[in-house]
Amino acid sequence: MAADGNAPTITEYIQHHLTNWTYGKLPAGTYCDGKSVQETSGWAVAHCPEEMTAMGFNAIHVDSMLWSISLGLIFLMIFRMCAKKAHSGVPTGMLNLVEIIIEFIDKTVKETFHYRSRFVAPLALTIFVWVFLMNLMDLLPVDIVPQLAAWVAGDSHFYFKIVPTTDPNVTLGMGFTVIFLVILFSIRQKGLIGFIKELTFHPFHPSFKGIGLLFAPLIIVFNLILETIGLVAKPISLGLRLFGNLYAGEMIFILIAAMFGAGFLFSLFAGVLQLGWALFHIIIITLQAFVFMVLTVVYMSMAFHNDDEDQFTH
Repeated sequence: MAADGNAPTITEYIQHHLTNWTYGKLPAGTYCDGKSVQETSGWAVAHCPEEMTAMGFNAIHVDSMLWSISLGLIFLMIFRMCAKKAHSGVPTGMLNLVEIIIEFIDKTVKETFHYRSRFVAPLALTIFVWVFLMNLMDLLPVDIVPQLAAWVAGDSHFYFKIVPTTDPNVTLGMGFTVIFLVILFSIRQKGLIGFIKELTFHPFHPSFKGIGLLFAPLIIVFNLILETIGLVAKPISLGLRLFGNLYAGEMIFILIAAMFGAGFLFSLFAGVLQLGWALFHIIIITLQAFVFMVLTVVYMSMAFHNDDEDQFTH
């Protein structure tokens, strides 16, 4: 992590904490820190930015996958445990918290989604809790888990990020998955012809009478371009909004942590800043999970909406 093998500089410290544990295929002749480290092509863990760049698109951020999947499993185990313990009496402890979350999501979905579906509410619940848990990792001290991982790996330069939502691959992947579901349900509810009609007849409805017939193909193409741009922009904005807010929050935590090495007075000031930012960041991580969930429900509502019918069943 440090160029001289001693304590890292502030820049090296920040770059190390913002770099993922990356695994991919290294081409032959790859260089790392000016030295050739790969005589033949093969799969390996990246040890420097040059190796990560050489791995290209097929590289995998192992830490993001590990934490996101693990937190998803924790979410499933907690809710399964609470489902088994559910009763008609007054809930307490974790059961009470889970029921509050479910009631909150159910109320939000009913206010936003005005169609019948057994899929949307569970989807909203999964997204909210899963994204919240991933965001919640941002409140852990920035050095503890990465240093523990470096100790286990026996490599002081080992890269290990613990907040999956600071990885754009994770947030954009979730965003495109949501839009894939929107397209799937649009086709299911309106039929393939209805979905194509929605893409080509909006926002400007072409006229097929008189001289309007001459301009109809142009209007259809123009509508298709506009709708396609809007469709692609939705998952990108959905993913980048979550990534940007959490990445910025993580960066502030890292900058505050760097102040602890600047002397006693700076350490005291950094401690106050860290506590204040952590308390404020609780609002951010919750709000970002809520926004991602609400926008998902809104997009699903658009998938169910039809100009010719008021309500669908699923």
